[in-house]
Amino acid sequence: MLTILYRDQHLIAIDKPSGLLVHRSEIDRRETRFAVQLLRDQIGQQVFPVHRLDRGTSGVLLFALDSDTARLLNQDFAAKQPAKTYLAVVRGHPADSGDIDHAITRQPDEREYVHGNAQLNAQPAFTRYRTLARCTLPYAVDRYPQSRYALLQLMPETGRRHQLRRHLKHIAHPIIGDATHGKGVHNRFFQTQFNVGRMLLHAVELSIRHPHSGEALTITAPVSGDFARLLHELGWAEALPAAWLDAEA
Repeated sequence: MLTILYRDQHLIAIDKPSGLLVHRSEIDRRETRFAVQLLRDQIGQQVFPVHRLDRGTSGVLLFALDSDTARLLNQDFAAKQPAKTYLAVVRGHPADSGDIDHAITRQPDEREYVHGNAQLNAQPAFTRYRTLARCTLPYAVDRYPQSRYALLQLMPETGRRHQLRRHLKHIAHPIIGDATHGKGVHNRFFQTQFNVGRMLLHAVELSIRHPHSGEALTITAPVSGDFARLLHELGWAEALPAAWLDAEA
């Protein structure tokens, strides 16, 4: 059963679990469970996804409940009007805050046909970040006698595919658990030391203007499960606003 965070006659938002694809994909043709299908079956009506989260990313995922609302929301997302906030655990100790202004090569949708000779030009991409907490662990995970990690608040201002994962790799602070853009030795350490094997990236908040009423709407998906347990173990839970952490975690 998917956790529903918000619902009215036009919109519905869920807390997508890590590991769940949004829709059928060439990434894994054997997969039979998708957020679109599960939510449709759960509420008994058609749903229209208006943005995406990577398979490994958890958190706020918004759907329209009719095609007209989907069209309006797609226009808003294309105009970069919604404000998205993510939490990520990364390797190293980034600055207290910073901007990542780094163009990234366009990655086509897995269902999009791209000719072999096509040029996928780099597109502007911009992410703001703020460091919420840091720690140094007494383990020689890589080439140093100790290992540093940090909890970041990420605020992308563009919506390129895999933008956050690629931007954090670009500044040498990859997300823990990212098998593609991260570093395997640190991913394995978190799996063995903390029993956390997922990618530690969570869409904690989405703020939009309601496409029909114009009302400001903020939808929050508190961190829960393994991610929340890890924050407590590292002493980082108090770094978050109360609304961002599951009270039962």
